[in-house]
Amino acid sequence: MYSELVMEHFQNPRNVGVIENPDGVGKEGNPICGDVMEMFIKVRDNIIEDVKFRTFGCGAAIATSSIATEMVKGKTLEEAWRLSNRAVAEALGGLPSNKMHCSNLAADAMHRAIWDYYQRHPELERPDWLVEPRGHPEIHAEDE
Repeated sequence: MYSELVMEHFQNPRNVGVIENPDGVGKEGNPICGDVMEMFIKVRDNIIEDVKFRTFGCGAAIATSSIATEMVKGKTLEEAWRLSNRAVAEALGGLPSNKMHCSNLAADAMHRAIWDYYQRHPELERPDWLVEPRGHPEIHAEDE
């Protein structure tokens, strides 16, 4: 059973779309259930100025993508990096246990977007907290 907030974000998702010329893009998915999320960030002075997403997946996948974008907008890259899938689920009032692993990939996609930001800007010093995100290699292989 989904919380009212999950249903609200599923029916009225925030920040849907693609940012033209993004500063970072992150894609994450679960090849077993087929949910795929893509996050786009625009960064100014180390702050996530804008964030958009597109998601192919169930209602929980859309809701987690939506609320994750709200949680990181206006935050520093480091604050956004600290976002966890558990924090996203808690912000929604919880998710059914069978949806935690398959549809809550929002923080992972955000981590990839931040990682991509630093890949696109080699002139920036890499912060200590930045580590290469791990995910499902099958999803990322199609990008190469």
